[in-house]
Amino acid sequence: MSDFTDFLVKVDDLVWGIPLIVLILAAGIYLTFRLRLLQIVHLPKALKYMFKNEEDGHGEVSSFGALCTALSATIGTGNIVGVATAIGCTALGTAVGGPGALFWMWVAAFFGMATKYAEGFLAVRYRTIDEEGHVLGGPFYYIENGMGHKWKWLAKVFSFFGACVGLFGIGTFTQVNGIASAVQSFFDPNKEDTVSILGNDYSIAIVITAFALAICVGLVVIGGIKRIASVSQVIVPFMAILYIVAVLVLIVTNIEKLPGALATIVEYAFGVKAVAGGVLSSIAISMQKGIARGIFSNEAGLGSAPIAAAAAKTKEPVRQGLVTMTGTFIDTIIVCTLTGLSIVMMDSYKVVGLEGVQVTTHAFQNGLSFLPAEVSSFILMVCLVFFAFTTILGWDYYGERCLEYLSNKSKVAVNVYRWLYILAVFIGPYMTVKAVWTIADIFNGLMAIPNIIALFTLSGVVAKETKEHFEKKKQENK
Repeated sequence: MSDFTDFLVKVDDLVWGIPLIVLILAAGIYLTFRLRLLQIVHLPKALKYMFKNEEDGHGEVSSFGALCTALSATIGTGNIVGVATAIGCTALGTAVGGPGALFWMWVAAFFGMATKYAEGFLAVRYRTIDEEGHVLGGPFYYIENGMGHKWKWLAKVFSFFGACVGLFGIGTFTQVNGIASAVQSFFDPNKEDTVSILGNDYSIAIVITAFALAICVGLVVIGGIKRIASVSQVIVPFMAILYIVAVLVLIVTNIEKLPGALATIVEYAFGVKAVAGGVLSSIAISMQKGIARGIFSNEAGLGSAPIAAAAAKTKEPVRQGLVTMTGTFIDTIIVCTLTGLSIVMMDSYKVVGLEGVQVTTHAFQNGLSFLPAEVSSFILMVCLVFFAFTTILGWDYYGERCLEYLSNKSKVAVNVYRWLYILAVFIGPYMTVKAVWTIADIFNGLMAIPNIIALFTLSGVVAKETKEHFEKKKQENK
């Protein structure tokens, strides 16, 4: 198994090398300037549009429902486990990002907001509605309809990797693995109650979790986008608020450590404190881990969010683009930042032997020391379980839409995918943390490439029609 994991790491390093990181950042920077810093200028308006749905828009779910579906797929283990994985344990002296990775997450998120806007815009701009009233949209449609039919092969490439990301990456393995780790850490941290499966001993808590998750996922995904959106609209806001409040309490009660934590993040980001090798090597590692994990978390550039955005009840691509953009702001600028600050403030990244969710648990237990350790661990476990659960639901929808396009709307293919997805949810807990996250990173990178090509190609359409929209609104308000 170790040889397989080592192979995956080599593939991951190749996929997530400097070229792809530069490509994704370049897309965000390019769109930021073409859109005239839209993510700053129009952020207040975007946040307002989140809760104000259009009365006569066309689509299957409300703009808020589409956003919650997209957020359900983004606010997950990446925000809790992924941030901890990116920062890593610097005491081991291995190639981890260190606290500096959080800074590069911010950079990726800032430019990623422009990318996310363009994705949401194009999703509505080039979506189609079939004879049954079913809304079809996403990167595969804006590649085919926007770039031209001769580029349909690129849309097929995106769809293939998108389906794989859902089945083998973000959608299943990473989420379920994170849930299982959190449940085991709380109920059976010492693996006292185990059962043997295929020669390996697993905690009974993990086995029960796998069964329960598979059943719950199956009950929801059968209902499609409307059921997923309705569940997400309830769970996502509640869990996000609970998690944000818990971390804010941690930060406020340890506020004296905040300035030092911020200084540490900047020092590691620019190699003042080297993680591994020399200064340049340290910076490169922090950038790679931070940007890769930031993209994993907020999915800017991957092309996933526009699949949900296309289903929104709206007539204005600009409006939905702004709503889609807020997803990156909420996911990374708010939630990931809070997680990262808690880990750095509590020096949890320095503790040898901690992995994944254990790092964040350590931060919660020490930062909320006025609470019993069991209570703080329980709060984190509940947040992670529900975040990850909604991510599983959101990515099932993404994967199904990708396969629907790939198979020319074959209902048989979609149903087979749905059952394979449920199976992947069941086996996810039995995979190693390192292997799980590495597989997810690989498919993330491969999925991003066709989408980024489309964003560069169609950036002129985005910039032109966005400018015309705001000029028209300005004239109407005079």
